[in-house]
Amino acid sequence: MSVRKNAAYNVAYRVFSILLPLVTAPYLSRTVGTAGVGLYSYAWNISYVFVLIGLLGLENYGVRAIAQAREDPERLNRVFSGIWKMQRLVAGAALAGWLIYSLLIAGEEKQIALSLTFMSVSCLCNLDWCLMGLDRFRPIALRNTAVKLLAAACVFLFVHRPEDLWIYGLAWSLATLAGCCSCALSLRGVVRVVAVPLREALRHLKPCAVLFAAVLAVSVYRTMDKVMVGAIAGMAENGLYENAEKIVYCLSGFISAIGTVMLPRASALQKAGKRDAILRQMDMTMQGILCMVCAMAFGLCAVADRFCVLFYGEDFAGSGPMMKGLGFSLILIGFANVVRTQWILPQERDRIVLRSVLCGAVVNFAVNSLLIPRLGGMGAVIGTLCAEAAVPLTQAFYLRKELPYLRYLRQLLACCAAGFAMMLAVRAADGLIPGAGWLHLGIVVAIGAAVYGVLTLLVWKLTGSSLLRLAGRRLGGR
Repeated sequence: MSVRKNAAYNVAYRVFSILLPLVTAPYLSRTVGTAGVGLYSYAWNISYVFVLIGLLGLENYGVRAIAQAREDPERLNRVFSGIWKMQRLVAGAALAGWLIYSLLIAGEEKQIALSLTFMSVSCLCNLDWCLMGLDRFRPIALRNTAVKLLAAACVFLFVHRPEDLWIYGLAWSLATLAGCCSCALSLRGVVRVVAVPLREALRHLKPCAVLFAAVLAVSVYRTMDKVMVGAIAGMAENGLYENAEKIVYCLSGFISAIGTVMLPRASALQKAGKRDAILRQMDMTMQGILCMVCAMAFGLCAVADRFCVLFYGEDFAGSGPMMKGLGFSLILIGFANVVRTQWILPQERDRIVLRSVLCGAVVNFAVNSLLIPRLGGMGAVIGTLCAEAAVPLTQAFYLRKELPYLRYLRQLLACCAAGFAMMLAVRAADGLIPGAGWLHLGIVVAIGAAVYGVLTLLVWKLTGSSLLRLAGRRLGGR
């Protein structure tokens, strides 16, 4: 399947995954309140740490290993079998740890924690890494979409009061397990499980552990910040932060979708020694990603206050200022994602990934510890921005002689200028056009999108953008 089709399936699935929680979020917010949202966020984020342990960095290592072996069926079967055997051992240990936490350690979140157990169970059969390494994104998109629709229906049917919060957790937990099982069935006839000695399976443990350490470090500033806000500033404040971060996290799914598709392709090009092709691919991807994330960041800054009240209700007006700040983390996430998925990981330079995210984690923890007691959720916002900035800066330190960072920065500045102009246009339109509801918000957003689109195309035309040239050739070919 072509890169465009894979990207279309993956982005479409990510868009759906973004929209579905946003459909249930306003209902949940009004049903369980800020404290309920904060309590669920607290339990879910602790559960997610155990899921990360169960998967042990396979979302990067597994994809790369399968992509490098897919041209040789015999080697593919051995690599798949060895990785999966190692995965089952690690996931089983993580599941045991989660049960100990849920039954013996958890406090007020105990009931919700138990309802999330199937998330850890799903790690035993999560073979999405193999499908992605084989460029088979269609079953992941279609099957996970179906089970998530069922989970959303269960939320509206069975969650009616704060005491039903555990049902919400159970619905999404079961959906995760069902999605993993159904996607694993798609591998029948594609790969075959062969007998692999334990020693051979455990050879995958060390490289997985390096990437797992990187993934775990990322979770410190993308997950543990909510645990810290809940523990230090209270569950109500965590509820405000959770709903602000939820929108930004959903938008970052677009970045992850593109990076997930490009990783196996870049790994295959690296295996073939085509580094110039990777650089050309990176240049176009960077232009597209920077254009997208600057639009998101400045757009959120323009409409966050009004959006939070309309979407979540008056009780969540405090989420607006947090969302404004968190939106700019998308620029930093996008920049780092392109470099990581298309240059660092395909070359198996995993220690650069580890060092960059460890630096981000240390910065995040230090800033959070200092500012959350004083500023609550806004302290976590500042910590997240500092952490996300530390990651691409650390990457640049190691790769400054290999990648054209000055060109990337010029592209970023041009997109930021267009984004700033869009933000001013949105705020001007907001003041001039009467109204305060969804229609009003939609009109000012459309005006901002038009301004940003025109300015971006003008900049691309003046700078001779390779992305614009490619689009022109494609359209001309048709």
